[in-house]
Amino acid sequence: MNKKYCLAVDLVDDEALIQEYENWHKPENVWPEIMKSIRDAGITNMEIFRVGNRMFMIMEVDETFSFERKAAMDAANPKVQEWEQLMWKYQQSMPFAKNGEKWVLLDKVFDLSQCI
Repeated sequence: MNKKYCLAVDLVDDEALIQEYENWHKPENVWPEIMKSIRDAGITNMEIFRVGNRMFMIMEVDETFSFERKAAMDAANPKVQEWEQLMWKYQQSMPFAKNGEKWVLLDKVFDLSQCI
């Protein structure tokens, strides 16, 4: 059974840096090792949306996915660590994020399919 998670992060509020960030996320610019690490973690689809300097990510995952497993895999992967370090140039923690936390998990507050 697949699950869906939504997360958010803020970007540095600088239009030039935001454009650079978006450029890194074009299909031809994302490093292949990053794509492999995402898929190997059990993420079957990922979309990122932006409004202003706030980013929203929607991840669809399979039964093998867990945030703990993904974090362990990322910590052991030097190329992922290099990518994450590069992305910190563009990203900033949200005011209520824990120390060092980037992407913050969103709580679902409404689901039309559950309404009668």
